[in-house]
Amino acid sequence: MIFERAARREFVHAAAGVFVALFAILISTQLVRLLNEAAGGKLAPEAVAALLGFAALNYLPVVLSLTLFMAVLLSLSRAYRDSEMVVWFSSGLPLTAWLRPVSAFALPVVLVVAALSMFLSPWALSRSAEYRNQLDAKSDASQIAPGAFREASSGGRIVFVEKLSEDAREVQNVFVTSVQEGRLGVVMADAGTQETAENGDRFLVLQQGRRYEVEPGTPEFRVMHFERYSVRVQEAVAQEAEQTPKTTPIWELDAGANPRAAGELLWRVGLPVAALLLAFLAVPLSFVNPRAGRSMNMIFAIVVFSLYNNLLSITQAWVARGRLSFEAALVAPHLLMLLVLALLFFQRLSVFAFARRRKAKT
Repeated sequence: MIFERAARREFVHAAAGVFVALFAILISTQLVRLLNEAAGGKLAPEAVAALLGFAALNYLPVVLSLTLFMAVLLSLSRAYRDSEMVVWFSSGLPLTAWLRPVSAFALPVVLVVAALSMFLSPWALSRSAEYRNQLDAKSDASQIAPGAFREASSGGRIVFVEKLSEDAREVQNVFVTSVQEGRLGVVMADAGTQETAENGDRFLVLQQGRRYEVEPGTPEFRVMHFERYSVRVQEAVAQEAEQTPKTTPIWELDAGANPRAAGELLWRVGLPVAALLLAFLAVPLSFVNPRAGRSMNMIFAIVVFSLYNNLLSITQAWVARGRLSFEAALVAPHLLMLLVLALLFFQRLSVFAFARRRKAKT
């Protein structure tokens, strides 16, 4: 029908605008967090983009669910404000007739949410953890950031450089502290370079500097001046990322033996179901009463979305702690929302039926 094509087209336009806004907020918040880690020396600057992509994939199912809900809500609210719904009801069509175009628009998005929550999000979390472990295993010199104190991956050594060359091979004004055999050593040098020996060992070679060595608790200390001082850079072994229920593929989740795995499976399965129910909930929630103000339905819709999302989180936590069975948690929150959906539709249909009977009498 013509109205169905027009409705789907409006849903798509609204969803595009909502998704861009929500995705921009997501990227901004995650970017600020990652840049804060990079500025503190906890993360290599070149890793920010990759970790940002993994974080976006992880949160994308929730963003798409909210996008679907808001797109339907905004489109139908506009139809109420512009009196298009008056024409709709005057022609004898009920509110439930909107479920067909909403379903046609929502089902492809729900399938994408299902694919993301069940497969891509766990993969993104797993790859993010592996990538962080690889960064931690990189050599000490390759993680040096100018103007920041950096602890060596092997521990026991802290490095500070004031300036780094463009090719990252030369450093200036180097400060290194280390503990060897119970003695605290402090090395200060004007410059330094990275060199690789024939056997493959890497060294940080400091030039024109001094080394102060002191034993804690005693007044004795030694001062040594050097023209060239080589520090062997140890390569840490990359450890395998610890597998958690969030990073475990869905076909490996043992919901029967592990309550945490059951809670994670509940969350992955519940997200696409919640996305579809939220799209249907937006139909009765989109009603705009001019006397109550245009923002009242929007506030109520946001409250319903928050309650639904928190209900899923609570049931997941209860299942993970063994306080609730997996079967009950799988059905209870969605059944409750189905009941709310039926009540909202019944309320709206009753109001319109009463108004129609009153108009017929007059």
